[in-house]
Amino acid sequence: MNAGNGGCLGAGSTIRTRIALVYGGVFLVLGALLLLVVNLLVRAGTDGQADAIVARADGSGGVAVVEAYRIGDDVSRAANEQMLMWSCLSLLVIACGAVVVGWWTAGRVLRPVHEMTARARRLSERNLDERLAVRGPDDELKELGDTIDALLGRLEAAFDSQRRFIANASHELRTPLATQRAALQVGLDDCDVRRILLDTNRHSERLLDGLLLLARGERGLAEREDVPFAEVVTEEYEDAAVAEHGVVRGSRVLLRQLVRNLVANAVVHNVPGGFVDVRVAGGVLTVVNTGPVVPPGDVEGLFEPFRRGEGRDRTGPGAGLGLSIVRSIAVAHGGSVTAVARGAEEGGGLVVTATLPVTVTRP
Repeated sequence: MNAGNGGCLGAGSTIRTRIALVYGGVFLVLGALLLLVVNLLVRAGTDGQADAIVARADGSGGVAVVEAYRIGDDVSRAANEQMLMWSCLSLLVIACGAVVVGWWTAGRVLRPVHEMTARARRLSERNLDERLAVRGPDDELKELGDTIDALLGRLEAAFDSQRRFIANASHELRTPLATQRAALQVGLDDCDVRRILLDTNRHSERLLDGLLLLARGERGLAEREDVPFAEVVTEEYEDAAVAEHGVVRGSRVLLRQLVRNLVANAVVHNVPGGFVDVRVAGGVLTVVNTGPVVPPGDVEGLFEPFRRGEGRDRTGPGAGLGLSIVRSIAVAHGGSVTAVARGAEEGGGLVVTATLPVTVTRP
């Protein structure tokens, strides 16, 4: 019988057969031991009763005593043989019944496994949003179903990240490639053409680096270390105000990129004569800047890939991934990022706050 397809007994029948046979085998062994003990005790009791009967017949003479002993032995032997025969037959019948009961019980117990297997077979990369959703008591089978659902959730996030990466890359690389093709058609002797090609190549490099970093942040962290967050912030922006030191469990490289993107975003989207204020307290990083007035309803959209803000297009200096990368890195560290638009009377711009869980804090 093939364990993979269950042989002729149907899907999942191999383990069901094992459970039934083990159930019947254990019952057979224990029943045999029980009957052995019962037969020994009955044999001893029968022999004692036969001796008592013979003793009562002792006054009848020698021939009567011998005959009584012979009859007693015959009776004991016949009783023992009958009891042994019927006990063995009863044990075999009940053992077969135990196998049947074990088969039925195993089917009942393994029914959730069959349902999980059937649902898992229907899953593919197109419907990873579905879950096994095992119902029932909080036992090992439900724990297995919940574990598989958690795994499906991680796979869904990984596939979504991959699909977004491919879609964003293919969509966004069209502009620099089209620009390069047009420049090549004009010719390479023109200095302006060479400058355009260099600019578009740099833009493509920044775009690819941003996409790779975004995908890395969305995949989560494979390794973690203790990172002094305030130290990382001051390395990227030495004028940052530190109110409280905190240690964040995560990737130092990604945390530096988070700070770098927030500061760069605040600088790039600033206005002449404006300011950038960076503050850190424990695991909370706040970046405030002046800049164009952003409608409150458009703030959340700035965290989507390739949203560069008002008046910016694909040929601009940025790749439109700064805040998307910030959010993906924060989520990978178990944190969050929020943004609030500043009004025109405050000089416009944003207040962006990245909150990360810390293990240790000190003044």
